[in-house]
Formats: sequence, structure tokens, C-alpha cells
Amino acid sequence: MQVKLLVDKQGPTISKYIYGQFAEHLGRCIYEGVWVGTDSDIPNENGIRKDVVNALKEIQIPVVRWPGGCFADEYHWKDGIGPIENRSTIVNTHWGGVTENNHFGTHEFFELVRQLDCEAYINGNVGSGTVQEMQEWVEYMTMNGESPMANLRRQNGQEEAWKVEFFGVGNESWGCGGNMRPEYYADLYRRYQTYVRKYGEHNIYKIACGASVDDYNWTEVLMKNAARFMDGISLHHYSIPTRVWEDKGDAINFPEEQWYSVLEHAQYMDELITKHSTIMDKYDPEKRVGLIVDEWGAWYNVEPGTNPGFLYQQNTIRDAMLAAITLNIFHKHADRVHMANIAQMVNVLQAMLLTEGEKMIKTPTYHVFDLYKHHQDAELVDSYGDESNHVTYTASKKDGKLTVSLCNYDLTETREITLSREEGEFEIVEAEYITADAMNAHNTFEEPEAVAKKEFTSYIVEKGTLKVTLPPMSVASIVTKEN
Repeated sequence: MQVKLLVDKQGPTISKYIYGQFAEHLGRCIYEGVWVGTDSDIPNENGIRKDVVNALKEIQIPVVRWPGGCFADEYHWKDGIGPIENRSTIVNTHWGGVTENNHFGTHEFFELVRQLDCEAYINGNVGSGTVQEMQEWVEYMTMNGESPMANLRRQNGQEEAWKVEFFGVGNESWGCGGNMRPEYYADLYRRYQTYVRKYGEHNIYKIACGASVDDYNWTEVLMKNAARFMDGISLHHYSIPTRVWEDKGDAINFPEEQWYSVLEHAQYMDELITKHSTIMDKYDPEKRVGLIVDEWGAWYNVEPGTNPGFLYQQNTIRDAMLAAITLNIFHKHADRVHMANIAQMVNVLQAMLLTEGEKMIKTPTYHVFDLYKHHQDAELVDSYGDESNHVTYTASKKDGKLTVSLCNYDLTETREITLSREEGEFEIVEAEYITADAMNAHNTFEEPEAVAKKEFTSYIVEKGTLKVTLPPMSVASIVTKEN
């Protein structure tokens, strides 16, 4: 396989927010995964797990979306403020019918954001909430002066306003967020976003609820009627090996055909972004409005023996391939994709981390995000070559370094890739990869390093070329001096 890198050609910036995370009140994502409380024996800072925070900081996560998901449109933020012992309890009707004690609320979320040194993406309640409720939440979070909600925040111990970088006006309004028609939601969005006020100097990036997968009419209606009121519009697509929601296949014990079927379904993201972007271009040719893929990843049947409403699944080398394929697609569309949030951060669906009591493990997907962190806010390097034979790649440059990431998702065949550039040489700074011997290889609490990042040495540097030998089921990142 031959790839020509056009290093001197200017390209769009790959937004760091493409590497965003999603933390919903779902299963053990928030409780046990992030929040253990201040009286827990698990090491924590202000109730938030230290091991989880440290692991996420290693991959430089830029933003966390919270509190949902479907949960967002039944979440009433005033239930989650004030003394913990006085907070209201609710039933999480979407996810397992469990009682939600609201110990993790607005203050705790911004404490998590502080510890992670990342941005906040708040998802507001349109489905069961009022305009006043949303307006007051924005005021509570972002108003520094004197006001009823700012004073209430101060009474609850937070003097300074927080920074809300992104705000989603509803979630999946076509489904769990209200079963709305696009015409109705477009008008509702225009109304609700009006009250996502700017209380300080910082502009809040407003995100409209976009389409489910290939509902292109939804995008058409929203862009036609509300584009000038939005900064972004969302898109959701989950990769399923069977394409059947009732039986989505097993996360570990799957046949070879499901290895390829789920990865093919992941590549459907390219077509979805292309077609939705074409519609957006009609109403926004300057590409001001971002496409926000704030839910993506693999979705399988839940782990046997776990609560079916908790969406807990294992994470294998197959999911590492899926992550690399999808991130490469996002890079390709960097001019339109402004943010993405993998579902989800801890213990739910295609998670970065899994926890069990005081133990925590990093998943193969986590290691891909680690390998790809050099691409955050880097300039996309254009290229031409053949992405055939189960190989996909991406390249970017930043701070005098050129990073090339490659994925060989063939189950058995090693691939030879020759990368060339018009001028300059490949001077290797760093090269790492992950791979496995079995298609269902995964990390467990007994074997946490079964799939781990290792030094990559299977390459040869010659004049103007870099020849890479990539084993099957592998993802590699090679960092060179840009020169």
C-alpha cells in the first residue's frame, strides 16, 4: 500500500473536542465509575475517584458531556444542589428503574471538570423541563453578578461562576427526549435557546438536537428553520454487528463475521457525515455550524449477569479498531465535525475505563485515544493513497511534529504500508502501538495488561519514505519531526 503525504499543503484543524467524552447517569458510569463519595475507602478527591481522573488526564480529554443522554430530559437540576443529605431522590426510568439519589449534581460535575482540566458540555432538559428551568440553570452556572440564581449558587458554596463552553438544547428529541417531529422541535429549539443567556463575557456554544443516524429530513428541517440560532447540531450513530437492536451480538464471544460487520457499520459514519454535511452546506456554506457527533461507539448485548438497563459491556481489540476507524473519519471531515463524544466514559458501552470496587482497568479503546492524542488541535495533513485491504490511516502536524496513525483491522494478514513525502525526511521521535493475538482479546481485573500500549519498531526509514509493517489487529502511531 502506497500513501503520499502532502505535508506542505494547508489543511483544516482537527478539533481537540473530537476526543470528547460522555458521562450519563446510566448504570455505573457516574456512581462507582466517577463518584464514590467523600467517605469512601476508594482513594478520592472531594468524592471523585483519583484513579479514574488520573487515567483520563493521561489521554488529555478535552470535554465531558453531562448529565445525558436520555437522562438529560428527565433531569431537574435543582434536585442535585444543596446539602447532599437533603437532595431529592428520583427514579431513573430510562436506565434500569433504579433510584437516583442526586449526590452527583451540578457542583460535583464542575468539580470533576476542574480535576480533569477540561471543558463542560451541559445537556439541558427540553423533554420534561420548562424554559424557566433551563434559563435558571444557565444563570445559576454562569452569572457572576447579583441575581437570584447566582446568590443561590453562592449559598451552596460556589462564589465564582463556572464556565459552560457547550450547551445542548435537548437530547434525542425525536425519541426518548419527547418523540417530536422536526418541525415542532425546530420551533421549540428557537424558543429554548433564546433563554440560554450570555451572563458574562463568554459565549456559550449552543447545540441543537440533530438526527438519528440517516434521518436527513430532520437535518433539512432544522437547518432551514433554525440554523441561524445554533452553533452546532448533533448526530448519533452506534455501530452494531447484527444491525438488529433486539440482539446486538456479544462483546466477547462473537464469530469472525461479526468482527467485520461491526467495523463495516462503523465506516457508515463517513457516509452519514458526508450526507448530513451536504444538507448543512445548503444553509451554511461557510461551515459556521459544527456537526457534533455527541454519541458514537459500539453497542452490544449487556454483559451476562448484569442489569440490562446498565449497558455494561466488555471492550476488546475489535473495539480499538472501531475507535481508530471512526477517529480517522472524524479527522477527514475536520472542516465540519467540531466535536464528538464517545459513549461512554466509564462502565457503559464503549468505555475508556472499567471499575470494580477499588480496581480500575484501561480498555483497548482507551489506548487508542492515548495513541491518537497527538492529533488534538493539529492540522490535518492531506494525502492520497489506497485505504484498501482493511487498512485506514490519518496524519496531522503540530508543534513541529508530524503524526501518522495507522490501523490494520484484518484478522490474519500483515500489511506493508509505504509512506512518502515530497520534501524532507522521516525522523522518528516516538512510535507506539497496540495489537493482540486473539480477536476477542481484552483486559480484565485479573489481567489488566492483556492489551496494552507497546513500543513499535516494525518500520524502516529510507530517503523520503517510511516503510511500515503493520501486524493484523493493530493500531500504531508514529511521531516524526516535521522538518
